[in-house]
Amino acid sequence: MHVKKGDKVKVISGKDRGKEGTILEAYPKKERVLVEGINMTKKHAKPSQDNPQGGILNQEAAIHVSNVMLVDPKSGEPTRVGYEDHDGKKVRIAKKSGEAIDK
Repeated sequence: MHVKKGDKVKVISGKDRGKEGTILEAYPKKERVLVEGINMTKKHAKPSQDNPQGGILNQEAAIHVSNVMLVDPKSGEPTRVGYEDHDGKKVRIAKKSGEAIDK
């Protein structure tokens, strides 16, 4: 996957198009990511020990990884991701600025 946990991404399609957020979790096998504040759904929760009140909770749902683009750390614009070899390590680079994403 071209993105990982902690990356700042921009949604490029769907109901939340244009919004930005940080990746909370990545699910590589399902090719999905959980982005902070994106694809909010309502979950009906029964009262429990943790939540004695119960009720309707708002939480993020996973979206497909193809619907997000990494935000370039230099310019703040969405960019494609490339890979280069630096000292025997595979490093992600932003295609727009050429800057390394992984230090």
